[in-house]
Amino acid sequence: MSSSLVECKSWPFEEARKILNRLQSQKKQSKPYVLFETGYGPSGLPHIGTFGEVLRTTMVRHAFSQLSDIPTRLFAFSDDMDGLRKVPDNIPQKEMVAQHLGKPLTKVPDPFGKFESFGHHNNAMLRDFLDSFGFQYEFQSSSDWYMSGRFDDALKKVFNHYEEIMALMLPSLREERRQTYSPFLPICPRTGVVLQVKMEELKADSFTIVYKDPENGQFVESPITGGACKLQWKVDWGMRWMELGVDYEMSGKDLIDSVKYSSQICRVLGGRSPENLTYELFLDDIGQKISKSKGNGLSIEEWLKYAPKESLSYYMFQAPKKAKRLYFDVIPKAVDEYITQVKNFKANFNADNPVYHIHKNQTPDLDLQGLSFGMLLNLASVCHAEDAVILRGFIDKYVTGLNDVSSTYLDQLIGYAIDYYHDFIAPHKTYRQPTDIEKAAILDLKSSLIEMDKNALTDQLQELVFNVGKRHHFENLRDWFACLYEVLLGQKEGPRMGSFIALYGIENTIQLIQEMVSE
Repeated sequence: MSSSLVECKSWPFEEARKILNRLQSQKKQSKPYVLFETGYGPSGLPHIGTFGEVLRTTMVRHAFSQLSDIPTRLFAFSDDMDGLRKVPDNIPQKEMVAQHLGKPLTKVPDPFGKFESFGHHNNAMLRDFLDSFGFQYEFQSSSDWYMSGRFDDALKKVFNHYEEIMALMLPSLREERRQTYSPFLPICPRTGVVLQVKMEELKADSFTIVYKDPENGQFVESPITGGACKLQWKVDWGMRWMELGVDYEMSGKDLIDSVKYSSQICRVLGGRSPENLTYELFLDDIGQKISKSKGNGLSIEEWLKYAPKESLSYYMFQAPKKAKRLYFDVIPKAVDEYITQVKNFKANFNADNPVYHIHKNQTPDLDLQGLSFGMLLNLASVCHAEDAVILRGFIDKYVTGLNDVSSTYLDQLIGYAIDYYHDFIAPHKTYRQPTDIEKAAILDLKSSLIEMDKNALTDQLQELVFNVGKRHHFENLRDWFACLYEVLLGQKEGPRMGSFIALYGIENTIQLIQEMVSE
């Protein structure tokens, strides 16, 4: 371990140190590895929040590996034995799925017609995406653990501590819910539905429970083992932590109470709850929490249509304890900040740099020589881009000598920029006529560009634009730049004008002014 890593302050290292302190406080290690876990509720298609949790946990796992030689494992655990509570909005065959409400997700037919069940379908979607990012994990299915009997001993512990668990949970419930609450949820042998029913009797000699069928009132005796029952969510989580020996699991702000009660139940069962990071939730464009059942917000696939995956990882890295909007308009800034961080990391190794946690020890040799995604968007905008070759032609005059990695990355960015421009910029472009004062300034800019050395550098062009604005007495130069954006580009915000003119070309900029502003 490098001594410099001990002093790192980025949140993955802070979390990793929490795990180290945990291990040092244990007199005896129960297993020869550290276990990380992430949870997934496959009642809807995997969404970007699920990916974020796996990515962030992977970052903590990597940070831990830099501080310790103890082996690690990561379980991606799917709660696919949960009963389907409602039909998601974003799936086909909703009426068919509605006929199976209440059944374990792995017993609900797949509305997409591809897999054994809806749960299997969503599990496969999660694995495919995690695999595409190269995550190292071990997928675990709740249904498999229950049905195979691997949870049987843990379920018997829950049975033996039934009264203690009830004493913990009942005060947290509404009066009506208390009347029927039980840690055990039997699977009805008649309908296959996960039942929330009152326990009429617990038979300790056989580890069975007795309840009334809610439809016909008949008494039913059911074993708690072998997949005949599952546990209530908070009890299930605490049992799993105990049985698997989970050392670390992060969770969203909406699960704070669940973490509290599951931790208490884990301790009742003789386990130790994992170290935890509570992250803030992602919000959609109107500030509402994104939901996998609603399908609101930005999906993984949508982000990757408009930007490289590294930019998504960068966005996920930033301030996990702070709520952030997750919508299309955050993409360009994330891309450019990622590119800047790569440049900074190459110039100065710093394990607190997000790039260190995104790429681990394989940071790409990326240098776009000051070219940004924002500039590409503005170039696409002014060219009304349809052809990547045209954009690349402008760029090759502006930047030269790119290495192979940077050149390939640039081609990818151009494709993303064209897609983003067509979907989010072009539909909202609104040009306006300049005021008399603005018109005089813009025409002055044109005259100054005509006289400018055609090989002028970016900083010289930027200074020229500033000086024109000052000559025409703009009280706030921001108003001058806003005028250029709105009159020449048809948008409220825009690029650093010196960089844009250098990229687009002085002659082309003169031609643009002639087209947009009549003398």
